Amino acid sequence: MQDISHYFCDFFFDLGLSDKATSFFNMLVLLAILCIIILVSDFIARKVLVQTFNAYAKKSKTNFDDLLVSHKAPRNIAHLVPLFLTIKLFPIVFYDFPQSEIFIITILKVYGILLSIWILRSVLRTLEAYFKTLPNLKDKPIDSYIQVVMLFVWITGIGLCFVVITGIPLWTFFTTIGAASAILLLIFKDTILGFVASLQIAINDSLRIGDWITMDKYGADGDVIEINLATVQVQNFDMTITHIPTYAIISDSFKNWRGMQASGGRRIKRSILIKANSIKYLTKDSIEKLKNIELITAYLSHRQEDIDSYNASHNIDKSTLINGRNMTNLGVFRKYLQTYIENHSGINKEMFIMVRQMAPTPQGLPLEIYAFSSDKRWENYEYIMSDIFDHALAAVPYFDLELYELSTGAQPNT
Repeated sequence: MQDISHYFCDFFFDLGLSDKATSFFNMLVLLAILCIIILVSDFIARKVLVQTFNAYAKKSKTNFDDLLVSHKAPRNIAHLVPLFLTIKLFPIVFYDFPQSEIFIITILKVYGILLSIWILRSVLRTLEAYFKTLPNLKDKPIDSYIQVVMLFVWITGIGLCFVVITGIPLWTFFTTIGAASAILLLIFKDTILGFVASLQIAINDSLRIGDWITMDKYGADGDVIEINLATVQVQNFDMTITHIPTYAIISDSFKNWRGMQASGGRRIKRSILIKANSIKYLTKDSIEKLKNIELITAYLSHRQEDIDSYNASHNIDKSTLINGRNMTNLGVFRKYLQTYIENHSGINKEMFIMVRQMAPTPQGLPLEIYAFSSDKRWENYEYIMSDIFDHALAAVPYFDLELYELSTGAQPNT
């Protein structure tokens, strides 16, 4: 080992450097070589391990190994290779500097603990996702169980790091913490609550800086600009700042719009109210008149043929309009809106589109439009939705339908 540790000493000694300078520059060269070895070994280990896992996952029938890959467990495990190489080689690099050994060992131990936590985190997240795919467990609170285990892992890991850095025995550390816990809870209650909340926010990835959230209890409706132990700062759309206690994020309900922003569209879900007494069966004359509306011309022709064929084959007496199968003005209007939305340039055609009839109310019959705008920006979303409903409201009279409006009881001027 000594020959390797002093491999470059002769070169620096020949340059006329002192023994101390020679040893120092020799150590720097060996340290640079060690860093290169660590980087190369980490790269190779990640490539080999990840590709091996990917190849095995493709051939395996279970999806557990696929979930391991997606949660980066092989990638995290690969980091153990450079760690072991460092532990093996650093005594050679610092052979002439034994006083640095304790400090380096401490750093490596802390890194090993944190790396172990990260590997366990990947495995636990994999187990969480895997258990959710099992029919017997998918309705169970798996998230809560995994979070408890993960919290215990983090507490243990942080305790071990503290013990490694300070040199205090593990049992003494936890005994001291236990004895002082009552006082600590009283003095640092808000800080502890905020710290635990911050851990849960980080572990669950429930909130990020830049997320748009809505929290009615605190009057927050805007983007998260800062997350710390005490508060979460939200810049509202009127440019005011709302400060929410960090622990309230996990104890109270809030709406995070990240899922909408990451998706292919923003939901439009709004109804128009139709007067119930304006709904009626369509006569043949009415149908012929509605065929002038281009979006439903083909639909009306095809539908009328089907209905006439059915009524004729069953000898339906059509002297009374209610007999047999018929079209209604509301049903045709619903079909018109469905076709109109499906052809609208602002609607994401790959997401769900539906025009549905809701349960009747004292204010009329709600006809709900359910779709997703392709543009998720607030002002453009409002423009698209307004454009759709401007058209829908203006189209109502063409189908001999009426909108419900609450009467004020006021008498017209005479």
